[in-house]
Amino acid sequence: MSNPNQQLRFHRRNRAYYADLERLHQLLVAPGLRVLEIGCGLGDLLAQLQPGHGVGVELDPELAAVAQQRHPQLRIVAADAETITPASLGETQPFDVILLPNTLNTLQDVQGVLERLEAFCHPRTRLVVSFHNWLWQPLLKAAEGLGQRQPQPPESWLTPNDVRNLLDLAGWEVLKQGQRCLVPRRIPVLSPLANRWLSQLPLLERLGLTHWMVARPARQQPQNPSVSVVIPARNEAGNIAAAIERLPELGRFTEVLFVEGHSSDHTWPEIERICASYQGPLRLRKFRQSGKGKADAVWLGFEQAEGDILMILDADLTVRPEDLPRFAEAMAEGRGEFVNGCRLVYPRSWAAMPPLNTAANRFFAAVFSWLLRQRLKDTLCGTKVIWRDDYQRLKAGRSYFGDFDPFGDFDLLFGASKLNLKIVEVPVRYQERSYGSSNIAHVKEGLILARMCLVAARKLRFIP
Repeated sequence: MSNPNQQLRFHRRNRAYYADLERLHQLLVAPGLRVLEIGCGLGDLLAQLQPGHGVGVELDPELAAVAQQRHPQLRIVAADAETITPASLGETQPFDVILLPNTLNTLQDVQGVLERLEAFCHPRTRLVVSFHNWLWQPLLKAAEGLGQRQPQPPESWLTPNDVRNLLDLAGWEVLKQGQRCLVPRRIPVLSPLANRWLSQLPLLERLGLTHWMVARPARQQPQNPSVSVVIPARNEAGNIAAAIERLPELGRFTEVLFVEGHSSDHTWPEIERICASYQGPLRLRKFRQSGKGKADAVWLGFEQAEGDILMILDADLTVRPEDLPRFAEAMAEGRGEFVNGCRLVYPRSWAAMPPLNTAANRFFAAVFSWLLRQRLKDTLCGTKVIWRDDYQRLKAGRSYFGDFDPFGDFDLLFGASKLNLKIVEVPVRYQERSYGSSNIAHVKEGLILARMCLVAARKLRFIP
């Protein structure tokens, strides 16, 4: 049994480490959710996350009682993680997030506990596990012997590959992972520098004390959703009819929302003509934006959309409408929760994407992959797909990044990463436009992309 006073003493002594752990979980878990923590100790981490409904499970009854006193807004239950059920905890609703902070190493049956947690989940539940880097074993053992670390029960010292394998065996799919915390003791200047900045750099990251992973239930039930396709259109009069002629039906029903943006040609009259004369299976709707830019058009379309899935199709038709069923299928079958188009798999003509553009696309894809901790081959493709419910959550948390994105693509991409959605890419055959000219100003927009990299770095990697 743990001594609560002893644990409080060690928490104060190692407050830099615990503060870093709290910052990590605040990045990964939004406030107001239903959160279950296995091995909650004093309950401080769970309380910091400000859950709408927070339940902590602690093996030590004395420690659980102290945690309940410290945080009366939480439910703290003294129970064994290896035997718990929703009924034993008195919980009838699934949880949005389940936390296992530094708990796996002390469990007798890690796979069994991970399997048992499925009963507490819905399909969109996220599991957040953290555990100590095995490279730190000698230092942590020495600290324990010197009275600088709380005495621990026998530990397994799992590697990241061990944890990934156990999660896979137990029916969980890892979405992202990372490491952090180089200096667990508070040393002025050095601790913030090392933990915020140095610990996120390549190679140095591998030395971090804390490993963490985010996973989702691997078993996903197929759905039959409706689909809303938003087509931002500025000076695209010659592509409007083709977009409708070539667009297949998607899902339970398909609606198409044209959003016209201050065109100097006859794009709006053409949209009006097509919407008035169309008699096919698609539901056509039309809007004119009062603001400017693609982001404003996308947001307007998404706000007006009625489908379960929200999809962007650029009106230049360089991404073929015929490819959109693959995006909808990936979402409906649960293979992804955010689908991004990828133009860099199949051959492309120089006219469609000049070599300099290709090089820039590959460069920014590599940068964003590192920043988002999810591998992406092409971040600049305009075709992106998200569940409407997730978009509403993304919109509610948009202030975290700020109004930084004139394109609309990266607002969605960053938000999806912040929500820990599974991001997948669907290869498309990128085509040269047949009408009009590109609205892209390469130098100006390259500078905007560089600025967005800095935003993502500060908000997703080098968090305060």
